[in-house]
Amino acid sequence: MTLRSAPDVTIVTGAGGWFGTALIAAFAGRSARTGEVRALVTGADDADRLRMVLPSVSAVVGDVRDAASLTPLFAGVNDRSVDVIHAAGVIHPVTFADFDAVNAEGARAVAELALATGVRRMVHVSSNSPFGTNTHPGDHFRNVEPYAPYYGYGTSKMRGELAVLDAVSRGLDAVIVRPPWFYGPHQPPRQTTFFKMVRAGRFPVFGRGDQQRSMVYVDNLVDGVILAELTPTAPGLGWWIADARPYTVTEIVETVGRALVDEGFSVSKNKLRFPDMVGRMAERADALLQSRDRYNQQIHVLGEMNKNIACDISVARAELGYAPEIELYEGMRASIRWCVEQGFEL
Repeated sequence: MTLRSAPDVTIVTGAGGWFGTALIAAFAGRSARTGEVRALVTGADDADRLRMVLPSVSAVVGDVRDAASLTPLFAGVNDRSVDVIHAAGVIHPVTFADFDAVNAEGARAVAELALATGVRRMVHVSSNSPFGTNTHPGDHFRNVEPYAPYYGYGTSKMRGELAVLDAVSRGLDAVIVRPPWFYGPHQPPRQTTFFKMVRAGRFPVFGRGDQQRSMVYVDNLVDGVILAELTPTAPGLGWWIADARPYTVTEIVETVGRALVDEGFSVSKNKLRFPDMVGRMAERADALLQSRDRYNQQIHVLGEMNKNIACDISVARAELGYAPEIELYEGMRASIRWCVEQGFEL
């Protein structure tokens, strides 16, 4: 299928985040992206950082929780071709209310402006969490799945999808991409905890560690999002965008350890293994906290680590021509090198 040319204007929300920064960096390296890039950022520091990546970027300081602050993103676009990549979101919120305010109402605000200004296409970056977890290691999320959201984050991302689909029913050309756990350069400093735990041999593995986890290298995700943007399809469709295959938790830990060693780091053998009961207890604690509008990142992550979360990307391959090139070992080495270049302590 022939791809459409890049638009006159590309609007990127969440541009200062992990994926948003990787997307802007990809635009900087692609000569075909010759139009204007407008980036929504939450502060001047992010704006300055993005200009170091793409000097021509037009940074707009705003917040998806404040619909009025989004207006400058869409100024003067009515007679130009415009695509929107909505990547703003929160996974680990400061307050529980941020889930809905950012992930659901933020998506609604962006979709309404996109509809009102007649954009060519909007790509909504969602998540696996609106669909919960797989029932067993051999189960993979298919392209058409019922919603079964996983706690507060999953519910808010589901509501975000529904808000976008509501705008589609009223004429917006929008599609959805659903990445699982992603990794790679431009990660926030908090993500270095992952490498530190593997180095110390203290990454939590439940049972035999045979839980299936889909992951996506951030550049694979960039490719998938751009294909979703530029491939002419019907509106309202959604695709899983992930690495070529899921990995087991044991494979993830072992592969990251090997990547660290090959980048010159010492790594202890992983010895932190828990019975499945510990994961179930953490999940119950997470559920109790969230039922009281509270969120604890460590408890939430621990309660999720004994789950299977794997997806089938065959429809993205068939409909978008998506062909992920990077797998875990190569992607983790690139991520480690990027962290070292930034001066992050691993």
